[in-house]
Amino acid sequence: MLRSTLITQTVNNLAKLPDEKVVEVSDYIEFILKKHEESILQKGIQQLTSKSKSYQFLEEEEDLYTVSDLKEKYNGKG
Repeated sequence: MLRSTLITQTVNNLAKLPDEKVVEVSDYIEFILKKHEESILQKGIQQLTSKSKSYQFLEEEEDLYTVSDLKEKYNGKG
C-alpha cells in the first residue's frame, strides 16, 4: 500500500476515535519517532567513529608481552 494511502486511512480512522484514544495514538507516535531518531543518531555516531582515526593507534600497537613473560600458564583443567 502506498504511503499516502496509509496516511489518509490513518487520519480517517483517527477522526472516528474519541479524544482520549487520539491522545494515546499521539503519544505512541511520539514514542516511535523518538526511537527512530535515536536509531538514526546511533547509526550516525557508529559511522563517525568507524571512520575516525582517533583510535588508529590501537591498531598499530606493538605487543608489550609475549608468552615467555608469563610466570604460570593456565591449562584450563580444574
